[in-house]
Amino acid sequence: MQFDSVSTFFAMGGYGFFVWLAYGFTATVLILLVLSSIRSHKNIKRQIIQRQKREQKLRQASQQQEQQAQQAQQATEQDESRTNVQANSQTKDSDPKEVLS
Repeated sequence: MQFDSVSTFFAMGGYGFFVWLAYGFTATVLILLVLSSIRSHKNIKRQIIQRQKREQKLRQASQQQEQQAQQAQQATEQDESRTNVQANSQTKDSDPKEVLS
């Protein structure tokens, strides 16, 4: 179909309003779809970053708790070994006759 002028092209044989309305509606829907997809993509990326930060904080807290537990265990072991050394030194210093009686 050939058109004699630009105005007849836009008129589309009397159906121009409906044709261009359909094109406009389709373009609007496609643009909204693209914008919605971009927004969703940004939100998902933000959520992933937040989740990764949260997991990293949890890992750090877990490591700190493990370190504190290890330090507490080492301190307890050191206290026990000091107690054993003191008990052994007291036993050696005492008179063997007193131990037998």
